[in-house]
Amino acid sequence: VDKDALDSQVKDKKNEEAAEKARNEELANESKQMDKMMCLLEERQKNEIRNINKAVSEFQKNFQKPETRREFDLSDPQALKKDRPARLSDSDPRCTVSGLQKFMGEDLNYNQRVRFQKEQLREWSLQQQRDWKNALADQKYADYLYDKNRIELDQKTMEQQRKEEEKRRAVCAAVKDFNRTQASEVAERMNLEKHQKIKDDMDEISNLLQGDLLSENPEQAVSSFGRHRVIPDRWKGMNWDQLMAIRYSQQQQVLEKLRLKEEEHQRDAEWDRQRLQAARAQLLLERQQQRQSRECRRALDSINAELSREQKAKNIYLKEEEYSNVPTEQYYAQFNTTSR
Repeated sequence: VDKDALDSQVKDKKNEEAAEKARNEELANESKQMDKMMCLLEERQKNEIRNINKAVSEFQKNFQKPETRREFDLSDPQALKKDRPARLSDSDPRCTVSGLQKFMGEDLNYNQRVRFQKEQLREWSLQQQRDWKNALADQKYADYLYDKNRIELDQKTMEQQRKEEEKRRAVCAAVKDFNRTQASEVAERMNLEKHQKIKDDMDEISNLLQGDLLSENPEQAVSSFGRHRVIPDRWKGMNWDQLMAIRYSQQQQVLEKLRLKEEEHQRDAEWDRQRLQAARAQLLLERQQQRQSRECRRALDSINAELSREQKAKNIYLKEEEYSNVPTEQYYAQFNTTSR
């Protein structure tokens, strides 16, 4: 076992694990930094939205009051409480033409009314100017706070990016050193492997030259299952004695085959002779049977002719002698004459 190679592999494995762990930690740190940046950006966005909503609410509270609306008197919940009689005095401004409380040409409170209107317009103008100044001051202060927060956040972001850049540079330098060390170790290991391979090849060549394969030792082809069996990839061929034994065995097989063919030929000839004899005997037997059949047929014909003559003679006798007496009426009258 090559202990140095195993130690080198273990060392490489540990270095790879350390590098992987460092990369994972770096990624985790970067993820944390990005999360912090996102939190800061979200916080800034929330502050901006909160300030905008606050400014809108203050503007509505200061410049869009329900009392200043044109149609507020139509939906005023305190309208009945605020309502007054139809006419309090002759100078009541609510006395319109349709109320028949005051007629055209009776403008008795003209000077007071004009003065009151001017005063009211002046108060409205001053109030509106104060409101605009307050709104502008609030807007400037809000812009100042927004710019201040944005500058602080940008400074924090730049500082964080600077730190991350320094860390990244340090990590890159460490990775380069590690890769350089790994490359030198790999080159050294490859050099050692090359020398070891050359040595192994030389040993193998020496073993092959001195081995039984190239020296053609016939004993190397003998199988462990018996000397009558050989190993095919080591067998170099048969010797002269083995070849002569095989040729002698082949000659004996040829002679044995010729002997078997001769015996088979004789056996076939014997079978042919027996078949001819059997056919000849069968032919003679058939001829004898035919002669016997002809003789039997002639004897049967003579017997039939004799029987025919006898039958004819008997018929003539019966016709002329036996059946010559014809019955008369007297013969038939003797039957059925009594009760029995």
